[in-house]
Amino acid sequence: MFIGEYNHTIDAKGRLIIPSRYREELGENFKVTKGFDGCLFAYDNSDWNRLQEKLAALPLANKESRVLNRFFLGSAMDAEFDKQGRILVTAPLRDHAGLNKDVVLVGVGNHIEIWSRERWETADVDDVDDIAGKLEEMGLTL
Repeated sequence: MFIGEYNHTIDAKGRLIIPSRYREELGENFKVTKGFDGCLFAYDNSDWNRLQEKLAALPLANKESRVLNRFFLGSAMDAEFDKQGRILVTAPLRDHAGLNKDVVLVGVGNHIEIWSRERWETADVDDVDDIAGKLEEMGLTL
């Protein structure tokens, strides 16, 4: 399970250091794709395969299903670490997440979110009280 928050930088070539704790869980090869709210998602291969199976089960005749498949699968990249524990993030993914220099990596259970520092600071992570009130509606109680 991915947990915690780490601050790093991405260089001009798109190389991003992944914290060693995350590297161990991701394995040698993993996937990075567009995420919600203007960030990126990184999945180890087993969780990626589960996500891909769920997407494949969606009805192809449904427009929203096709859009969701394009969003996640069409933008996905295979990632692997260099000797310094960095990955090379493609330009389209960097553009989607607004990654220029300061980056925040956040473990959220089965995947990692990769945020630009600016977007992370304005994300709705402090809206917990409102969200907690809606958990019961979604069938989740803590």
